[in-house]
Amino acid sequence: MKRIELFEFEDFSWLPNAVRSGATNLIIIFHKIMGTTEVLVQLLLNIREKHNFNQIVDMGSGSGGPMPAVVAELNKTAPKGPISLILSDLHPNPEIVATINNKNLDTISYHKESVNAAEIANAPEGLKTMIASFHHMNPSIAKKILQSAEENKEPILIYELAKNNVPLLIWCLLLPISLTILIIMSLVMTLFVRPLSLSQIVFTYLIPLIPIVYAWDGQASLMRTYTFKDIEQLLGENKNPNYKWTIAEATKANGKKLGYYISGIPMAN
Repeated sequence: MKRIELFEFEDFSWLPNAVRSGATNLIIIFHKIMGTTEVLVQLLLNIREKHNFNQIVDMGSGSGGPMPAVVAELNKTAPKGPISLILSDLHPNPEIVATINNKNLDTISYHKESVNAAEIANAPEGLKTMIASFHHMNPSIAKKILQSAEENKEPILIYELAKNNVPLLIWCLLLPISLTILIIMSLVMTLFVRPLSLSQIVFTYLIPLIPIVYAWDGQASLMRTYTFKDIEQLLGENKNPNYKWTIAEATKANGKKLGYYISGIPMAN
C-alpha cells in the first residue's frame, strides 16, 4: 500500500478536549472554504436515487464535523421528504453529545452510546457516512468496515477531502513549508469560528497548540489517506454481486475535482 501509518494528535485520548475541539472547528471552516457541502449534498442525492433513505448515521463525527451543515442544505430541497442525522463516534465526548442534544434540533442528534464502524450491524439504522475519517483507520479496521457494510447490506458513503498523490520524498522535503502555511492559515481561520470560545483564542494565539495540531494532522492525513489501489486491495477480489462498490473522484458542480468517495449500495435481488 502507498498509505503510510503516521500518527495524528487527534487519535490520542490524552489530547485535551479544548485542543481537539479547536482543531475540529478549523477543519469545519476549511470544509466550508473548499465547498465540500456542495459535493456531499450531490453525492447523497445521487445515492438516494438508487437507495432511498430518510436517516443518515455519521460515524466518527468527533465534535460534529461538516455533516450538520450538509443535512441542513440537503433538507432545503430534499425531493423525498426530510432527512434526519445521527452523529456518532467510537468514543463520544459527553460534553459534545450534551451540547448538540440540548439544542433540541428537529433533524440532528448525537448518539450517546459508542458506535463501532467495523460493526455496522450494531449501529442505528440509516445510510452510514464517514467524512474525512476513514484514513484514521488502519488497514485491518478499514477492511472490516468495508466488509461489515457489504455483509450486512448496509449503504455507506465514505468521503476523503485529501488525496495521497504526492511522492513521499517530496512530502518530506516540503513538510517545513507546508506546516508553516497551515499554521498561518489556522491563525486566520480562527477568526471565522463561531461561536469563538475563550479556549480557542488562548490555545491559538497565546499557547499555539491548536495550530500545531491542525498543521501536523493535516499533513499526516495526506500520507494516511488510502489510494484507489489501496481501497481495491482492501475490498479484495471476491466481491458480493448483490452489493455495488463505487470508487471515484468527487467533483463540484463546475467540474472541479474535490477529493474522492467510496460508496457501497446493496442491490435489489
